[in-house]
Amino acid sequence: VQLQAFGGGLVQAGGSLSLSCVASGRFYSINNMGWYRQAPGKERELVAAITSGGSTNYADSVKGRFTISRDDAKNMVYLQMNSLKPEDTAVYYCNYAVVRFGFNMAYWGKGTLVTVSS
Repeated sequence: VQLQAFGGGLVQAGGSLSLSCVASGRFYSINNMGWYRQAPGKERELVAAITSGGSTNYADSVKGRFTISRDDAKNMVYLQMNSLKPEDTAVYYCNYAVVRFGFNMAYWGKGTLVTVSS
């Protein structure tokens, strides 16, 4: 299973970006999908997650600004980021929890860089 993230880039503070992630390969189903980020010198942290039932969870720092959504028919997860701040600058990673060969497995994308200038 491979994950490919798209949509990073450079944006000014207050602007918006939309990230996408698509999975390819063989698996039975996708359970949770999520976006994490890692800023320079910091640990990777959860940004937002969405369950197979559509329940969402957000880091306090992005609540009200970011929206996560999924399209199971396309094996995709999205992150709409509005009102971006310089502290949102990080490499963003998508993460899928999939069922494969009867086992729950987690996969990571390679990451996409988001840079927010002040």
